Amino acid sequence: MRKLPTLKAVRAFEAAARLGSIQQAADELRVTPSAVSHQIRFLEDELSARLFHRAHRSIILTDVGRRYATEIGRALTQIEDATRKLRRGERSDILSIHVVPSLATQWLMPRIARFSELNAEIDLRLNASNNPIDLNSDTLDVAIQYGTALQQSGTVVEPFPPETIIVLCSPRLLEGSQPLREPADIVHHQLIHSEVNLFGWADWQRRHPGVQLNLDRGPRFDRSFMSISAAVDGRGVCLESRLLVERELSSGSLVAPFGLEGPRMVCHSLLYLKSNANIPKIHSFRHWILSEIQK
Repeated sequence: MRKLPTLKAVRAFEAAARLGSIQQAADELRVTPSAVSHQIRFLEDELSARLFHRAHRSIILTDVGRRYATEIGRALTQIEDATRKLRRGERSDILSIHVVPSLATQWLMPRIARFSELNAEIDLRLNASNNPIDLNSDTLDVAIQYGTALQQSGTVVEPFPPETIIVLCSPRLLEGSQPLREPADIVHHQLIHSEVNLFGWADWQRRHPGVQLNLDRGPRFDRSFMSISAAVDGRGVCLESRLLVERELSSGSLVAPFGLEGPRMVCHSLLYLKSNANIPKIHSFRHWILSEIQK
């Protein structure tokens, strides 16, 4: 248990020390001068230390009192600043989320407003990057990673449901002199490579041994959202998770020429500290995103 002096007495002492006057301290605190004097004497008794030299109607801090007044002043200023921030409206919890860029751009951002509508008391802080994470830092609550998640001690890793990998292209590639209608037709079109993906064109070719692709050609990107954008622009054929292209399929800016079925694999995982699992903001986000991902 904290051994703190009486706050009322501390406030009386701090005001008198700062203003150099019992009367002015009384005016500021809206009490009588005798009440201020009584609280200061009470504090001196609590601390077993003399804080003021008293001469007639004037007061002068002792060396001990001066040092104590400096420290107490800093502490009360911190309390005052924290209270001012709270009254300005900083009353919400802050949920800090680290998420890989393509999932953030293609899937999370179009949906995150739903979470905010359901959890108005939580302010979100999103960081989209592939940088290493440290859930033990005070700056991060949850993370969404792609591929094999590095599991730190005390970390919970919850895999998302398996994602379906499909071939995608602009609807323009379904027309023209070399329309894309069956897997063998891909040889007539440029491949768009997402170099960090778990399933690439070499893996696709192994599943279609009769199709010989030129794997050395075509633009290469280290983010899926860039490959998807290139496919929308008609620059070629990409191979991506169906989860990441829901908007493009819905709008018709991309089509799946060979259908919406394909290899399935776990691509993303949600990470958080086991010790934080029951913190309301983390519990709410976990429940929401795992429900959203299964729609």
